[in-house]
Amino acid sequence: MIDRLQTLEDRYNKLNELLSDPEIVNDTKKLRDYSKEQAGLEDVVQAYREYKDIDQQLKDAKEMLEDDLDDEMYEMAKTEIQELSQAKEELEEKMKILLLPKDPNDDKNVFMEIRGAAGGDEAALFAGDLFRMYSRYAENQGWKTEVMEANTTGVGGYKEIIFMINGNGAYSKLKYENGAHRVQRVPETESGGRIHTSTATVAVLPEAEEVEVEVHDKDIRVDTFASSGPGGQSVNTTMSAVRLTHVPTGIVVSIQDEKSQIKNKEKAMKVLRARIYDKYQQEAQAEYDENRKSAVGTGDRSERIRTYNFPQSRVTDHRIGLTLQKLDQILQGKLDEFIDALQLEEQAKKLEQIGE
Repeated sequence: MIDRLQTLEDRYNKLNELLSDPEIVNDTKKLRDYSKEQAGLEDVVQAYREYKDIDQQLKDAKEMLEDDLDDEMYEMAKTEIQELSQAKEELEEKMKILLLPKDPNDDKNVFMEIRGAAGGDEAALFAGDLFRMYSRYAENQGWKTEVMEANTTGVGGYKEIIFMINGNGAYSKLKYENGAHRVQRVPETESGGRIHTSTATVAVLPEAEEVEVEVHDKDIRVDTFASSGPGGQSVNTTMSAVRLTHVPTGIVVSIQDEKSQIKNKEKAMKVLRARIYDKYQQEAQAEYDENRKSAVGTGDRSERIRTYNFPQSRVTDHRIGLTLQKLDQILQGKLDEFIDALQLEEQAKKLEQIGE
């Protein structure tokens, strides 16, 4: 492990030199690629440098014990060795985790697609609750949310809403939200006070750059139509809404959120590219032996991952068996306890696989 860490530090130092080279500074692509590579190494290199410093202090403290010390100095040296040894062990564990293979999509922006599933109007209202929850979470992280397409219902919910979250590392945290979310509550329209169970599905797709997925114009069928509002009534007499069909995969994206056909097409292309990239990724993932998967609930979108129980103000994540009595806070976007626990679970599974 130490040899590998030294190699990474050498590469980090080399990147520092490259990023000061005028030729690199004037080459936009190389500058972006090297800056991204360096940022990806920063945490592990910093931890390794701290480790080397503590290791040297530990050697010095052990050498002190060999000197002729009085009782007080001897005890001080022993205490220092104990503290430094513990710090060294903690850093070793931290570095093991930092050296784990990273998901190549972790640093990317994401598209999220939320759809009301079982439960009619109540499912659509719950989809709206989830959208607001993720919007608040993004705001807490300092990220930006942009709605790409929204299909609303008459009662204030969403049959479907597609939105983009721009922020460094957005996918690394939000990928765990992929799946079916279940709500248990008494609907406002329910006079008898019976608890209903409804579901909404959440899909999390990493943003795909043009270089990552080739989409040829000849493979896309473009249809334009007048945009419509709830109930199907026309809200725009111009043909501004755009439907893109990727013929090889059959993936269809319709966007009518903007009044401009050009803007709708731009948005639709972003979503289409992400869906195509996601489809290829899902197919590649399916080739792996299910028992060797290290991801925590980022595969099957029909998997029920979480239940939000309103009567008991309780939220349970079924993948890790974590229950929090903090429903109001979670709906306000305070998802860190779940996301941190899911990240730790995934790290633990990866460490287990390395040890096999």
